[in-house]
Amino acid sequence: MKPLLLTKTIRPIHGLLLAGAVAALAGCASTHPGALIPVGSQSAGYDRAETDRNAVSTAMTAESYKRDLAQRISQVNSTRVYLDRPQALLRSVIVVKYAVDSHGNLVRSEIQRSNRDRETESIALASLRNSAPFPKPASHLMRGGRVELSETWLFNSDGRFQLRSIALAQMDQ
Repeated sequence: MKPLLLTKTIRPIHGLLLAGAVAALAGCASTHPGALIPVGSQSAGYDRAETDRNAVSTAMTAESYKRDLAQRISQVNSTRVYLDRPQALLRSVIVVKYAVDSHGNLVRSEIQRSNRDRETESIALASLRNSAPFPKPASHLMRGGRVELSETWLFNSDGRFQLRSIALAQMDQ
């Protein structure tokens, strides 16, 4: 039997076989529980951060824990998240420094850098607050009873954002 070569014209029977095979394989697909879904994916659902039976994050580094929290923030605030690549000239870039305690509670947040756009500052801080509590950080990530992180909110002109930790590449023009 000759291998099926995809050309510009596919016989109807081959098209049906190919469509059936694709559908069957799609049903077998699975996602690792801790895998990140890119913000640009058109999927309505986001995976949760992987945790152990005590709801402690399995993230081994501060950077991977930060990505898990960014995924959570994007999930909770999905209607405010921009799904495509950020535009070339952003409306606002807001950097927020925040701390999470051993229970995953947000204990402090402050604007670290801003262009003084009060609306986007407010959205960034509110999206962070609305997403708590977070997965508990692993004990080796904590210093002084908390994990301190900074995240950057990238705002398009329409007021929607992406988080730099999980954002798509920005447009060139």
